[in-house]
Amino acid sequence: MIALGLGIGLDILFGDPAQLPHPIRAIGGLTSFLERRLNAGHESRGKGRTQVRGAVLWTVVTSVSALVTAALLICAYKINRYTGLFTEALLTYYILAAGSLRDESMKVYDAVKKTEDGENPHDEKLIRARKCLSMIVGRDTQRLDPKGIIRGAVETVAENTCDGVIAPLLYTAAGGPILGMTYKAVNTMDSMIGYHNETYEYFGRWAARADDLFNLIPSRLGAMFMIGAACLLNKKVYDGKRAYLIWKRDRREHKSPNSAQTESACAGALGLRLAGDAYYGGILVKKPYIGDHIREISPEDIKYTIRLMFASEALCTAVIYIIMMLILIFR
Repeated sequence: MIALGLGIGLDILFGDPAQLPHPIRAIGGLTSFLERRLNAGHESRGKGRTQVRGAVLWTVVTSVSALVTAALLICAYKINRYTGLFTEALLTYYILAAGSLRDESMKVYDAVKKTEDGENPHDEKLIRARKCLSMIVGRDTQRLDPKGIIRGAVETVAENTCDGVIAPLLYTAAGGPILGMTYKAVNTMDSMIGYHNETYEYFGRWAARADDLFNLIPSRLGAMFMIGAACLLNKKVYDGKRAYLIWKRDRREHKSPNSAQTESACAGALGLRLAGDAYYGGILVKKPYIGDHIREISPEDIKYTIRLMFASEALCTAVIYIIMMLILIFR
């Protein structure tokens, strides 16, 4: 309980310092290393063999992530309980991403606030805002106007409230940093190879399906926490009832069974219409809208979404600690 609280606090205070070594980057490096070897020559193999190779990669990366984390904790606690506590808190800090989401989305906010001519696609400030957004989204940003940039940032924070905050928090609370880091490995592999394209259609299928499964319950709990947070926050900005109604209506308006859960709750809470068509790799991808156009989107909505994310995390943390205290009392 102490380590979890310290990890949450470190994440909120410091985000993701780029100068520090990060285990998630190591997971990404291992995934890339194995993908280059296991997926080489996929054009000449059948889809069955390619899927098996993708499953092998997934098994190796998740196993290494869990075993290395377990080894670090065992060694740290063998030294003394304080070293173990510090290591466990540090690993928890690395697993959570609320601080990083805040910092990266605020860069978009600062950049888009400086844009003066949204109609001029060559405006230097607009180009800067698009570049900031491109650091946190997978879509093309070159065509976006200021409102499109803001919408992209809001959608990213809303969607990643699940897989960057709520899901890793729940898994870490349930199984410590070992299970938390295993989840991060699953999520990292999905973001790297879980695509529907010629290269990863079959090789990344296992990673994509596993990520869907791991996020099935956390995404829905995350939406509930977000709706609850909207009920508790400033009523002039957030509407908890509308958050629930839009979530109930639009939570399935995405190819992924999980991605629209928190995004629909956020859209309802703020009275925004999110999602819709977007370009990926120069190709227009048709997607349904999420939410209703109650009002025009503004740069402040990035801040409002960040507050909603942190309030959702606070509610989730409170529930976790209540459950932990009950277990301690009645075990």
